[in-house]
Amino acid sequence: MTESLSSTAELEIPPAGRPAHVVPRRYDRSIVEGPLVSAVWRIAWPTMLTNIIGGLQGIVDHILVGHLVGFTGNAAIGVAWQIFLVVIIFITSIFIGMSVLVARFAGAGEEAKVNRTVYQAFLVAIGISVLIMAPLGYVLAPTLLDVVNATPVVKAEALPFLRIMFLFSSGMMVFFMLGGALRSAGDARTPMRLGIALTVLNIIFNVILIDGVGPVPAFGTRGAAMGTVTASAIVSGYALVRLWRGGWAVSFPRHGGYGPDWAIIRALFRFGLPTGIQGIAMNIGGVLMLSFIGSLAESAAAQAAFAVSYSQLFSLITWTSVGLMGAAAAVAGQNLGAGKPDRAERSVHVAAWFGAAVAAFVGIFFALLPRQLLAIFGMHDAAAVSIGVQLLHVLSVSGFFIAVALTYTGGLQGTGDTKSPLYISIVSQVVVPLGICFVVQRVTTLAPLHIWLAILAGHVTRCALSVVRFNQGKWRGIAVDIGRG
Repeated sequence: MTESLSSTAELEIPPAGRPAHVVPRRYDRSIVEGPLVSAVWRIAWPTMLTNIIGGLQGIVDHILVGHLVGFTGNAAIGVAWQIFLVVIIFITSIFIGMSVLVARFAGAGEEAKVNRTVYQAFLVAIGISVLIMAPLGYVLAPTLLDVVNATPVVKAEALPFLRIMFLFSSGMMVFFMLGGALRSAGDARTPMRLGIALTVLNIIFNVILIDGVGPVPAFGTRGAAMGTVTASAIVSGYALVRLWRGGWAVSFPRHGGYGPDWAIIRALFRFGLPTGIQGIAMNIGGVLMLSFIGSLAESAAAQAAFAVSYSQLFSLITWTSVGLMGAAAAVAGQNLGAGKPDRAERSVHVAAWFGAAVAAFVGIFFALLPRQLLAIFGMHDAAAVSIGVQLLHVLSVSGFFIAVALTYTGGLQGTGDTKSPLYISIVSQVVVPLGICFVVQRVTTLAPLHIWLAILAGHVTRCALSVVRFNQGKWRGIAVDIGRG
């Protein structure tokens, strides 16, 4: 793995009597000075590739579990992940606050503030995941599965998976933290390399633990969780060593200040908490949507179709769009920190065009090859396949709107406006889709297509509101600081 962010260098002026030498720049200044399209693409493509490769972890899990356990195993992983994300997204919201600060300070060239911010985000994330998330998650896991109306057979598979993920999530937290920090500082390639390493390790462990190899027994659905947390722990351990030693675009402070810095922590929550509430609201909406799916006549088949079609295949669009969201946030935030708001605005429009193009490309496969895609996951049950095909057809259209929405969300968050996406998400991802399902259920018999169209309506609403809010330009006046570096 490379240690430097960029080959760009600057000449250091030495004291009299000493020769000049070239030292590497800490941050890639082409993000705020070079051609805009290439600046966005430089952050976007490694981030998109990282997310796609990371999404392969879940796809491999589903394929292996689908063939070994059956579609109930697919449903179990899908349900468990939906619950787990409600909690994990709140914790990782701290990293959005961190990213806002890091991008601004990197754009302004304030290295000490960047490193202080990253270290404090690490402390808060570890504290929450170990002291709160692990014990409460373990105890409340059965109740959470009841909330989503998981059938007894699905619950039996999902419970051990969910408990393992709650107990051993710290490695995943460090990985997410580091990726967000490096991208915000302008280095998207190091997170890509770490993501590839994580995915390869995860696949190796999952093949061994899900199916069983030699003396290692087949753990089934539990093996998927065991492989994920083990791979995360190994990669994150390596990353912590590198953060301490230095050499990356971000690092831990080397001269004291290792206790909590409440000024920075308040800033992290100031910008991150709205995103955390947004994530919780969206995922509670997702959990409640699963309860509607669980109320259908063929609930197990619908949950399996949703887990594969939406949680896995649709991730080819959403994970790519999340990558572009991160790129838009990083480039816009750095340019705003460098005093270039017009360039920040243009960068988000560029990212949106990239997102729309990717969504349109993937959507073609959803529309034309849905059965073939579902078969990859071992989904052959007639009812599950029929429902999955129907959902993929809707998602082939929905992907365009969510891709554009996410890039503008990144633009808002990266410039420090994290409250607007919160309000937009509550309306578009909770009120609209759940309201449609509630009304339909009261008026007639709720069918899978009603739920899929409600999801589409939410994505269209989110796209429209995000574009309008960003173009109002109120993010230009948001101030960011944590005191003296």
